Amino acid sequence: MSYISFPGLGIEPFHIDKAAFSLFGRDIAWYGLLITIGMILAVLYANYIGVKREKLKSDDIMDLAFVIILFGVLGARLYYILFKLEDYIVTTGTFWENLKDTLYRMVSIWNGGLAIYGGIIAGLITAFLFARKRKIKFIKLFDMLAPTVMIGQIIGRWGNFINMEAYGSETNLPWRMGLLVSYDKTGPETGIWNYETYVHPTFLYESLWNLVGFILLNFLYRKKKFDGQMFASYLIWYGFGRMLIEGLRTDSLMLGPIRISQLVGLASCILGIIIYILNRKKLGKQSEAYENIYSDIANGEEEAAEEAVQATETGEHTPAEENKE
Repeated sequence: MSYISFPGLGIEPFHIDKAAFSLFGRDIAWYGLLITIGMILAVLYANYIGVKREKLKSDDIMDLAFVIILFGVLGARLYYILFKLEDYIVTTGTFWENLKDTLYRMVSIWNGGLAIYGGIIAGLITAFLFARKRKIKFIKLFDMLAPTVMIGQIIGRWGNFINMEAYGSETNLPWRMGLLVSYDKTGPETGIWNYETYVHPTFLYESLWNLVGFILLNFLYRKKKFDGQMFASYLIWYGFGRMLIEGLRTDSLMLGPIRISQLVGLASCILGIIIYILNRKKLGKQSEAYENIYSDIANGEEEAAEEAVQATETGEHTPAEENKE
């Protein structure tokens, strides 16, 4: 049985079962339960922010949520398996036994093994195609999704904590996390720990980094200047943080000597900066229009806000602006 501790914070060794509870004789893992909770909260938030800030239709948002969750989870799983293929291929039995066991391992996401970058890539492709089909400005969906995906990242990392995975290298920092493989009890009050090591709680680093990012993006959203601003800000914030945190982890997906997530994090950060600069320059004229939109929303003038949104997309003047001229 494995135990976790935070000795520098005065937290003694404790154990958390991977199963939250049993249902109809089958264990329901904390990992899957936390991911589900994160998805539900993300959908509720997306519906709120999409309608309020981007003036999207709630029906479109809920339809997008269904397909983006489906393909996002699929993408996250496939991305992880692609770089850990040797861990999923079974070769010890007959052909059909190996095929069955291999497929079972691949679909067993409740045991862990989702790569967030795979989910993000699949989610963005899905959102882009969805926007084209529904004739919605795709960058508005990307802006809406930027803080939304952070909710899943904040909560999902705690599934890694319960599974005792996604931790970092050894450290003696005050907030170090102790990993204990087993405990031999020799009496009612005493015992012997067989093995213990202290590591960086990188799951916590990333969860807190995303929490701060979520708060910042929500603050920026209130003063949004141009379409693409939230998406670019997310790429910069998360990409930079993941690049640093990934360097501490011991279970990184590798491509030769390269940590894949660290490389993608750097690329995401650079891409975010480029998108931000180009969109800020190209769509700078939207700045005043968006200030009017959020001013109208704050004053309860939804009709004026809707006219302003349309004006930012078509380049036309709203009646209010024409009166000013």
